[in-house]
This record gives sequence, C-alpha cells and structure tokens, in this order.
Amino acid sequence: MGVRVEMPSNQPLVLLREVTGERYLPIWIGAVEATAIAFAQQGVVPPRPLTHDLMKDVLGALGTELSEVRITDVRDGVFFATLVFDSGVEVSARPSDSIALALRTGSRILCAESVLDEAGLAVPAEQEDEVEKFREFLDQVSPEDFDAH
Repeated sequence: MGVRVEMPSNQPLVLLREVTGERYLPIWIGAVEATAIAFAQQGVVPPRPLTHDLMKDVLGALGTELSEVRITDVRDGVFFATLVFDSGVEVSARPSDSIALALRTGSRILCAESVLDEAGLAVPAEQEDEVEKFREFLDQVSPEDFDAH
C-alpha cells in the first residue's frame, strides 16, 4: 500500500495488504528504505541509480530475474525476507530492501501465513474509511518527507 511516517515517533513504516482478505502488515523500516520505496511507487528516477536501482540493473546485466519476494518470519518484532530468483537461488534480505527491489522489478511480494497470523492487523470493512484516509495520505506524501535529519 505504501509508506508513511508514524507519529510521534517519526518512524517510517511500510504497509502491505493481503490481496484477498482484510489483513494489513505494518513493518517498521528505515528512512532510506522508505525513500527508496516511495521513489519506486511514484516513478521517481534519480539522476544517479540508488542501491535498489543498481541491483535491478545488475540482475538485468546478468540475465537473472527476481521471481518473488517472500516475507518469511517475524521474531521479536524483526521481520525476515527472502529474495527468490528465476534460477531457484534464494538470498536472505531485509523486507524493506526486498520490497524496494520488488517494486522496481515488478516481482510479486508474498507473506507467510504465520507472519500474517502473528503480526497482521485485521481491518474490518467498516473501518475501510480509515484505510482510505491512509491512501489519500500516500497520494500527498513525497520521498523528501522521509529524509533523515
């Protein structure tokens, strides 16, 4: 769904939503990763490639594709992810980096049911108006809002 800054802590988070179902998964992330995700969602092309852009370019140069990203586990509030490549190779990664790369490559993002059971938040249909407010916020936010000072 996007990134936002949680107040009053000023901590960025990325919010994922189940494709079918009513659960959302908030993951606290760093300011740099929030900017990288916001750039990808807004189609911002920086004058020089950011790390995730570079990684996408390297994958292309090597003829390798990112098949999918899997959010595999959450332990003590720390989320874990795996990058799955078309060759079958899997690489452990932070979810924030994984999501930023998936957005650039058009790869799907999957989440283990156990992670959604533990950390997912159900938002009943009657509370969808709150989610709509969040969507409106996402339309207004810019990557510069995540600049760490």
